[in-house]
Amino acid sequence: MPKPPDKPPLSLVSTETIGIRPPRPLGEHGSGLWQRVQREYAVVDCGGVEMLTQICEAVDRLRALRAAIDTDGEVIRNRAGVPRAHPALRDEVQLRAFVIRTIEKLGLNFEPIKHLGGQPK
Repeated sequence: MPKPPDKPPLSLVSTETIGIRPPRPLGEHGSGLWQRVQREYAVVDCGGVEMLTQICEAVDRLRALRAAIDTDGEVIRNRAGVPRAHPALRDEVQLRAFVIRTIEKLGLNFEPIKHLGGQPK
């Protein structure tokens, strides 16, 4: 009688890998935010997932804009040598406002509900 095949070894799966994934690829900072929010709030409804995805994409864009501003300087000079604000500053401020407004709309600015007594769910 042939010997049954060996069972594969058990492995632990991190809780960070379990849960809903973003519908589109995110960059480093957006993915980090996605994971932190999902760990604390578990956003699962379709509209909430899309709003959270938009927030995370905006955070990735913010990082790219911030890098460009840091490289070029917050004040740049035009061809005539006249100083002016970096054009990406306006976009950065608008994206920051979008992120904060959308976080508030999702209710992520409130502490997540904690379960009283017993084991956490």
